[in-house]
Amino acid sequence: MTEAKTTITGVAVEAFIDTVEPLAKREEARVLDAMFRRVTGAAPKMWGPTMIGYGEYRTTYDSGRDVHWMRSGFSPRKAKHSLYLMGGYCDDTTAAQRDGALARLGKYATGKSCLYINKLADVDLAVLEEIVAADWQTMLRLFPEG
Repeated sequence: MTEAKTTITGVAVEAFIDTVEPLAKREEARVLDAMFRRVTGAAPKMWGPTMIGYGEYRTTYDSGRDVHWMRSGFSPRKAKHSLYLMGGYCDDTTAAQRDGALARLGKYATGKSCLYINKLADVDLAVLEEIVAADWQTMLRLFPEG
């Protein structure tokens, strides 16, 4: 088995956020961090050099590959924020429900388990919080905390 390339580091989340450029992305990262902390109740950890994760889970894929990953999180990238929402990736019902919320969100793009937002002014923050909360609950249901 190969080791995961992205793992938890000892870097303080606040110290990382203090380095985010440009300043507007840094301020938005603080808003996202506060929202994720409020929704999840979890203290964030840095995953690799740029990803902020909340909670953790372990699973084994059908292929036999063991996975240790964040339950939810984000990365404040220069071009856009990447939000890691695993619940919609792991559960078809959550994915379908998310589609309804995304219709109300605003301007965004998606990947397999990612939601991309250029700037927070492009979205309805209450809808974003609803999406993150539903996703978090799905992850807790699928992968109960030990």
